[in-house]
Amino acid sequence: MLHQFLDFILHINEHLATMVQEYGVAVYGILFLIIFVETGLVVMPFLPGDSLLFAAGALCANEENGLNLFLLIGLLTIAAILGDNTNYFIGKYFGLKATELKIGGRRLVKQKYIDDTHAFFEKHGTKAIIMARFVPIVRTFTPFVAGLGQMSYRTKFLPYDIAGGILWISSMSVSGYLFGQIEWVKDISKRWFY
Repeated sequence: MLHQFLDFILHINEHLATMVQEYGVAVYGILFLIIFVETGLVVMPFLPGDSLLFAAGALCANEENGLNLFLLIGLLTIAAILGDNTNYFIGKYFGLKATELKIGGRRLVKQKYIDDTHAFFEKHGTKAIIMARFVPIVRTFTPFVAGLGQMSYRTKFLPYDIAGGILWISSMSVSGYLFGQIEWVKDISKRWFY
């Protein structure tokens, strides 16, 4: 059962068309949850973000699926932004406590590393927040580390996180949608799924 669950999670983009047929509009909620968890929980970086967005966009190109590209982009952008913000605050409030743990009388993480992280995010953090959206696994850890490094929330993290979320969700979904518009892709998807 665990093997089936892991296969489903790791290859959800391959199971997406079947999910749309079985669950209809509830798929929006499932996708929302997956994107939120991938970006919001530092322990779940292996979830399929880019490929899932691309596949969902491609499915939107076929009207028979009943998925709306604009609704998909709007909902998943909100999920990505909420996820990153959750991860930021987990890093800010719990990350520092974790770094203060001691093993054998020595701190797990040196204060210098925390200070260096803060300096990095103050200098390069805005670019890192946007670019990390497009790098699997890194997109999960970056907001956590930004919170841990006490990156300025209102002036730096939040506006660039919103911009990065919009760019990531839109570009991946629209790319999939355009791919799904190609005639031979439509023919293949009709043969495989209908």
